[in-house]
Amino acid sequence: MIVIPYVDKPHPLTGVTNAKFGIWLFLASEVMLFGALFSTLIILRTGSANWPLGSTELNVPLATINTIALITSSVTIVLAWASLKMQQIGRFRVYMALTLLLSAVFLVIKYFEYTHKFEHGHFPSTSTFFAIYFTMTGLHGIHIIGGMIVNAYLMGPGSAMWKKNPEQFTGRVECAGLYWHFVDLVWIFLFPSFYLL
Repeated sequence: MIVIPYVDKPHPLTGVTNAKFGIWLFLASEVMLFGALFSTLIILRTGSANWPLGSTELNVPLATINTIALITSSVTIVLAWASLKMQQIGRFRVYMALTLLLSAVFLVIKYFEYTHKFEHGHFPSTSTFFAIYFTMTGLHGIHIIGGMIVNAYLMGPGSAMWKKNPEQFTGRVECAGLYWHFVDLVWIFLFPSFYLL
């Protein structure tokens, strides 16, 4: 069996660590996934004569709170990574816990928003608008849950690596942060696309 050692120095060909290169490749595939969905949204919207205004069908104030929560969580995950760079594992845990809390706020608000839609008879089968809305926001929610699992692991049992190899652990947190920024960026496009336009 061949063991590939972890290298925390930038590769001479790419200029970044292998872990960071790997996460960028993964995010490129995610861009293609969401790019296809946004393209579908544009085609459906421009081809429909009676596409509803998002502000009449959806809860803009709740979505605004969710936007603030996610943008703030991007700041807290950067502060978590910066704390590790300053050798402060305690502050890292505080900022990562805040990131998880803000993520939970997002999901709870989304739960109430979905529940309200279901109570009023709005399902993916109701209309093309709700089909693409539930598909895109639901997929985004799954990405939020995946990020929360990784961040919770890094804050909890995964942080044991800090004692053995702090540089590698910091690299893992940085990669998790890049993923989290991508998830936030997707929401920044979803919010106006559905709620404001």
